[in-house]
Amino acid sequence: MQKITSKDNEYIKHIKKLKDKKYRDINNEYIIEGIKLVKEAIQEKVTIKQIVICDDCEKVEAIPKELMYEIAKYECIYVTKKVFESITNVIAPQGIIAILEKNSKNNKDYESQINYNEDIIVALDDIQDPGNLGTILRTVDSVGLTQILVSKGTADAFNPKVVRSTMGAIFRVKIIECENLYQTLKEIKERKVLNEEKFEIVVTSLQTNKSIYEVSYNKKIIVIGNEANGVSKEIKDLADKKVKIPMLGKTESLNASVATGIMLYEYVRQKSNPFGGCSKKDYKNN
Repeated sequence: MQKITSKDNEYIKHIKKLKDKKYRDINNEYIIEGIKLVKEAIQEKVTIKQIVICDDCEKVEAIPKELMYEIAKYECIYVTKKVFESITNVIAPQGIIAILEKNSKNNKDYESQINYNEDIIVALDDIQDPGNLGTILRTVDSVGLTQILVSKGTADAFNPKVVRSTMGAIFRVKIIECENLYQTLKEIKERKVLNEEKFEIVVTSLQTNKSIYEVSYNKKIIVIGNEANGVSKEIKDLADKKVKIPMLGKTESLNASVATGIMLYEYVRQKSNPFGGCSKKDYKNN
């Protein structure tokens, strides 16, 4: 059994560096931590490169025996409590960390592949808050979508804080980072496929009277904008529909992840009851 006792060990230094986005990108790796996330990563058959276990942490005893049997199938590295505390990202660690390969379920073109068969595609235009991004990924997963487009200026989805807040959704939602989100959206919008509807772009805006409940969420790209500035002007100009979330109080805007949740669950409502809330004629025209 390999056991690391020094914080200066080269592999420990490698794990510490994975807290930096640039280093994660270079190595195509990221960190997950905790019993639940490691268990989900195994269940989802994500590529796990190593599992690091604290050899003398009290909470390690809480790892179920059946999970330990599964963990034993991977390359395991044991470390002392002192070493583990130098690499953990949480206040009350459970004594287990895994190093995963980013976007490892597909081939080398994984990040450039967009699934056009889904009803809607969510695109994030420079979302900055890791908590918002993690919640949005979790919400996207909850409605059965399997991908999300993110602008280059959006927070890194493999940031440890984002990963924790997704509660495992990051294993099921493909993160497609767009070098130029405007150009990507333009190409999707103009894409011609025989006997298929074209995708339309929907953005939120205060400069409209059209409600989110007046749009049919079929072959739509829902763009969620930056927390402070909203959707960029060039993407707003590209949009086919501008909508707003009706509010009865004095607040003019909502948190980005809350707004995403409201719109995605209108999609769920329509999928469950296609003509509820608007006439069949209006539904077909939207």
